[in-house]
Amino acid sequence: MCGILGIVLANQDVNVAPELFEGAMFLQHRGQDAAGIVTCGSKGRLYQCKGNGMARDVFTQKRMSNLIGNIGICHLRYPTAGSSAGSEAQPFYVNSPYGISLSHNGNLVNSIELRNHLDEVVHRHINTDSDSELLLNIFASELDKFNKSRVNNGDLFTALSETMGRIRGAYACVAMLAGYGLIGFRDPNGIRPLLIGERVNKDNSKDFMIASESVVLKAHGFKKFRDLNPGEAVIIKKTGEPEFKQVVQPKLFAPDIFEYVYFARPDSVLDGVSVYRSRIEMGIKLAAKIQKIMKENEIDVVIPVPDTARTSAFQCAVSLGVPYREGFVKNRYIGRTFIMPNQQERRSSVRRKLNAMDSEFENKNVLLVDDSIVRGTTSKEIVAMAREAGAKKVFFASCAPPIRFNHIYGIDLADTKALVGFNRSEEEISKVIGADKVIYQDLQDLIECCKTPEIKNFEVGVFTGNYITGIEDNYLQELEKIRAQNQRLQEIQNGENLNNGFSVDACIDQSDMIDVKAEVDISIYNTGDH
Repeated sequence: MCGILGIVLANQDVNVAPELFEGAMFLQHRGQDAAGIVTCGSKGRLYQCKGNGMARDVFTQKRMSNLIGNIGICHLRYPTAGSSAGSEAQPFYVNSPYGISLSHNGNLVNSIELRNHLDEVVHRHINTDSDSELLLNIFASELDKFNKSRVNNGDLFTALSETMGRIRGAYACVAMLAGYGLIGFRDPNGIRPLLIGERVNKDNSKDFMIASESVVLKAHGFKKFRDLNPGEAVIIKKTGEPEFKQVVQPKLFAPDIFEYVYFARPDSVLDGVSVYRSRIEMGIKLAAKIQKIMKENEIDVVIPVPDTARTSAFQCAVSLGVPYREGFVKNRYIGRTFIMPNQQERRSSVRRKLNAMDSEFENKNVLLVDDSIVRGTTSKEIVAMAREAGAKKVFFASCAPPIRFNHIYGIDLADTKALVGFNRSEEEISKVIGADKVIYQDLQDLIECCKTPEIKNFEVGVFTGNYITGIEDNYLQELEKIRAQNQRLQEIQNGENLNNGFSVDACIDQSDMIDVKAEVDISIYNTGDH
């Protein structure tokens, strides 16, 4: 799961980099591992800044001043398939043909097949483990077939059609062809979100933005916007209106339901569904189930696990007629815990991330509400904190059903066997996390919270094991192999930090100590116009 952004400004004398940086701040929740911006100047020259770390760490004022041009794309990486090495920070770039830079949100499930094709048939060198680099090179190889000095929109749409016919999985992408313009496209199932908007300037010229969520469009004054349809692509030349085309036929429209449960900002609207309203509905449905299985007056107070579950927890309390209280205070300078690759780091991080207020727990039967339960490590720590604060009983409710399978489309939850819901009943899960009872949202109720007349199906493979695109043989084993490699690399890096005199906890706890290996490439390539 990543955040992607692309902007074309009508005024060619204005640099787009500052607006890309501001947009990155609105999408930072979608990726905190690495950040990158590539811009394009008037002569088709590309300028790049990318590296590991948060956007605020990578995009310093000095680096930003070197990003020239009125067209650009941005990427915020959340580590999934591939490693967390600085070389895998996006956008990715290929020189041939024409000079293409690409940002990708999602995961491809036939990456092994694609890697073999590029190696044995197309003979294109792949430098990282990232499936995003595979996607870019597949697109480049399709464009190469035209053997032209310059391409047009028709050629680009044809190349996209061939590319999307070859790749499988979840992908929302924004690409930039040097000296030409922006390209946006979305997978035939619409698993990952992508929107396009326009902003009218005082002189009636128009700026255009492609982004992962509506919140960044609204914040930047792009009042007219819409979702790209599944299988649809758009090309925005450096001058002129966008051109849309359905490059492949849409399949079963099934957005990833985890966007609404957890990942998207509550003030976003994705595919016509308000994230905030869907989370209110989750609270209503969850309360209805709790009323069926628990005794009246058994719950004294409802307390959310900050922050994503807050909306659902409040509505759950209202529906139950039980007081709602903020029992945990969050340290906002600590990142999301399940992104951390080491279990011991994750446990200690929870204590640094949240602090329980005794007054809200003491001598009470507490219902804790969270968006989901993944490994169970965080939930176990939170239950223990509630008991230490004086709670008599601790019930734990999840806005999502039990997560029993790997997420293969861009959220690095855990290997299947590491999931607390894998091969365990709800009673067994409650014992693992130390709660008196665990209550899960029913899957059909969750779907009802999000569906519309246009969207009746969702990608729910994490709950059922049935993935909307299917998976290649050995794909899950390959993911687990990559995760194991990443964990070993992280342990080595942590060891180096210890040798340098910093404790592991200190390096995680203090954002100023994040190792930011940003690079600014000035005049990467002068590719000219196409």
